[in-house]
Amino acid sequence: MGTVTDYLAGVDEPDRATLARVVEVARGVVPDATEGTSYGMPALLYRGKALLSAMASAKHLAVYPFSPAAVTAVEARLDGFSHAKGTVRFSSDHPLPDDVVRDLVAARVAEIDAQLDR
Repeated sequence: MGTVTDYLAGVDEPDRATLARVVEVARGVVPDATEGTSYGMPALLYRGKALLSAMASAKHLAVYPFSPAAVTAVEARLDGFSHAKGTVRFSSDHPLPDDVVRDLVAARVAEIDAQLDR
């Protein structure tokens, strides 16, 4: 079992299902993503780089794409969601739409590819 899988196993419902959906959508974009950690958070990794972390806190759920540019790429579609430079916050009652997660992950993949393929 990997780090993301272990982390999700310890999250209570309904937050677990909401975060698991984010991870499932991300894996749909990057099926060969591996599990690990980045900045002390459980994360999906792509080409050895942090791709995405999805975590619960006391007041919200959040996605961390490890990239301000990835958040900026979907920012126009984040009405109703709190977001900052490197995170998008949501809840089980108001989950992040799958298409936004897909585009957020795709933006991060493009960024990683550009960095590594120089």
